Amino acid sequence: MVKTRIRDLREDRDLTQTEISKLLNISQVAYSYYELNKRSIPLESLCKLADFYKVSVDYLLYRTEKKSS
Repeated sequence: MVKTRIRDLREDRDLTQTEISKLLNISQVAYSYYELNKRSIPLESLCKLADFYKVSVDYLLYRTEKKSS
């Protein structure tokens, strides 16, 4: 199973995929594809996730280990 930071962050906060998909205004299935790396996350959604979790986009993309810039 592929582990992604967006999945780890969601699970750390005891949130469901449905709750996060509502935040992004997408279906739960579409969001699950992001977590499984089956679909690329659009920039707008990536920024929303970074803001929601209070982390940098670079952290979500594994470009840094620091959560915030």
